[in-house]
Amino acid sequence: MDLCIIGSGYVGLVSGACFAEVGHHVICVDNDQRKVDMLQAGKIPIYEPGLEELVHRNVAAKRLRFTNSIQDGVDHSQVVFIAVPTPPQTDGSVDLTYIERVAREIAGVLRKGEYRVVVDKSTVPVKTGEKVEATIKRYNREASFDVVSNPEFLREGCAVPDLMKPDRIVIGSSSQQATDLMKRLYEPFKAPILVTDVNSAELIKHAANSFLSLKISYINAVAAICEASGADVEMVADGIGMDKRIGRNFLNAGIGYGGSCFPKDVKAFIAIARQLGTPFSLLEEVERINAHQLPRFIDKIRESLWVLKDKKIAVWGMTFKPDTDDVRNSVAIDLINKLVAEGAQVTAYDPKGAEKAVEWNLVDPKKVRITATPLEAVEGAEALVLATEWKEFANQDLEKVRSVMHTPLVFDGRNLFDPDTMRQLGFTYCPVGRPNVKP
Repeated sequence: MDLCIIGSGYVGLVSGACFAEVGHHVICVDNDQRKVDMLQAGKIPIYEPGLEELVHRNVAAKRLRFTNSIQDGVDHSQVVFIAVPTPPQTDGSVDLTYIERVAREIAGVLRKGEYRVVVDKSTVPVKTGEKVEATIKRYNREASFDVVSNPEFLREGCAVPDLMKPDRIVIGSSSQQATDLMKRLYEPFKAPILVTDVNSAELIKHAANSFLSLKISYINAVAAICEASGADVEMVADGIGMDKRIGRNFLNAGIGYGGSCFPKDVKAFIAIARQLGTPFSLLEEVERINAHQLPRFIDKIRESLWVLKDKKIAVWGMTFKPDTDDVRNSVAIDLINKLVAEGAQVTAYDPKGAEKAVEWNLVDPKKVRITATPLEAVEGAEALVLATEWKEFANQDLEKVRSVMHTPLVFDGRNLFDPDTMRQLGFTYCPVGRPNVKP
């Protein structure tokens, strides 16, 4: 099939590459000419495992190309995806400016008698599809089209396998013609397809991400009880997770969730519920628990080091999660900046995210020394703080790490290391929701 994806950011680029991989012909459109030039030159603006190879292979096979022309994309496509940003506003609601603008631009290039399916791929509030349809009709009364909601469920760090082998595909549609086209589009992916109305499909994404956020905040609240009682949150989580009704995924205690999705989607769902006259106080508590995790963790660091000013502290990890270069709303970045604000001398290392953290002015390179290796970061450090659970950190030679540190003190914000191993290696080890251990 011939597809157009408007927006070549994270969702648009990964989706376009994966659609091309199964044989569709994809035109990715972006209004940022610099990004289009970069993609045409074979440079990928984001890090995602497997994505670069996927893009290069399908560009070479002439199944994937990039342009800044919506006219070009719509003219040569049966299905037009909208995958533009939906940033949060100050009150937590979603800014739909980009969605509305693209809807108007699509209306301006649709030709009479040529049917198109217009698909909302961006994460949007319920009833957005109705507004997209009304906008296109307002600016082009002769257009023949249907609007479909097709939410994405990609996890950064494993987005390619998530799209190539999805748990489910949700198609929100009121048109059989559009539904049939979408089913044909997704046929190569061999995944269960759930067909709903448009409003239900739009709610599914916010409800899913908010529920996952709830699981994280729940286990973090349990972790606080474990710390107060001497219990081990990892054992508690294992016991809970063995119940098939609950499952072990997302029951990992730590310093809180971050990133470009969970915080934004929880806030948006709270705002949506409030606007509909059905306040969602449970999600407000999820936010409160999450916001409290980092201060609790820094209190723990402060209890051990007393005064943080002039203390040399190494931080491993800057991205909000491993296997991505995304530092947006990263708790690790917040941690670094709070340590700096108290006068700590911070050295930081991240396999992929450090460059963007500096480029986007999220950390001050004059106050935070970025190192080229994890070992360089811990040299002479009075404490090591693990903020992102990259596999690279789990595979470090910890004996060597201990030998170059001033004080073998580790604060593990993601419970990556085994307490018994850390004790045997001579570390004082302080995880989250588990008893501290000393050599």
